Amino acid sequence: MNYQQKSIDGMNPVELIVALYDGMVRFLYQAIGAIEARDAHARRIAIKRVLDILMHLQSRLRMDIGGRSAQALSEFYASILALCLEGSRLESADRLREAIACIRDVRDAWSVAAHDPEVLRVLHERDQRPAAASPSPFPQPQEARSSSWLA
Repeated sequence: MNYQQKSIDGMNPVELIVALYDGMVRFLYQAIGAIEARDAHARRIAIKRVLDILMHLQSRLRMDIGGRSAQALSEFYASILALCLEGSRLESADRLREAIACIRDVRDAWSVAAHDPEVLRVLHERDQRPAAASPSPFPQPQEARSSSWLA
């Protein structure tokens, strides 16, 4: 087990989302560095990692139980994807910085939620239910950890 796996083992699903947002920010900074170094290959790799995270987050949205919040997140992910693609195509560090600012704003909200007593109560109740019980708007812990591109 590597250090990344150990660091996420104790996280609740909301903390895992925060970690994914942190990963997007880290990879966007790598892309900015690559733009400044005129390294197209490194820029593409960093942007691909951001897009992989965005697609993972998008695919885990539960529109059936998330309602307007899930729709808002879907639109947010689409706008960040567009900023990243445009920033990469134009080699625009400013566009990528704009994406970073947006991601940080939403990340901060997730971070607050990750420590909210009501959210923690809901997560605890979900963990106590049998597997066939009602669905949760949060990804299941094992499902969220199954990816090979840990942030």
